[in-house]
Amino acid sequence: MLRILTIVFALALTVVAPARADVQLPNDVVASLVADLSKTLDARRAELQANREELLKTIDSLLLPRFDIDYASILVLGQYAPKASPEQRARFAKAFYNSLAHRYAEGLLKYTEGRVKVLPFKGELNDKRSTVQTQVSLDDGKNVAVDYSFRKTRDGEWKAYDVTIEGISYISNYRNQVAAEIQKTNLDALIARLETQGEKALESMDQDNKK
Repeated sequence: MLRILTIVFALALTVVAPARADVQLPNDVVASLVADLSKTLDARRAELQANREELLKTIDSLLLPRFDIDYASILVLGQYAPKASPEQRARFAKAFYNSLAHRYAEGLLKYTEGRVKVLPFKGELNDKRSTVQTQVSLDDGKNVAVDYSFRKTRDGEWKAYDVTIEGISYISNYRNQVAAEIQKTNLDALIARLETQGEKALESMDQDNKK
């Protein structure tokens, strides 16, 4: 299951890339990225596989411009967000994102053209929120539903803030784990652990949640 989630989540991370100037709607952003991502990996797969630092830079270049890290981190912190200082929220956002990116980086290399199918948008586009529905094809032929939640920022940009895999929201999932970690120690301890241990800290949170 972890292998499947690694592949799917890595695809989820990469699907929210910068839209071209002529792209406006979230569905179009995702559709254009599916094609662009395939071209990038076809040209650089061997290089990225051999150079983890460059792989992480590539993920950053794809993800950061179109993913609302600050907003997502506030949702993950949940009830603890209002109690956190601006510095704590900023440190948590950076540390949590880095943990995710490091953990799922190699999953990006498994991406091949045709794995992601963007489903037609249904209904009317909300001027503040939108959900892009996709199906991801796994190695065994199974199709997994992966939805991307977008919000329009004050400057008019559409940015993703949540990924839902077969009904399971990554924000809800990690919010429970973060709350449990803070209750055991405190927010500063959690941030420090994420900053120093990166992906291992996130994996430990997953394992603790299963106990």
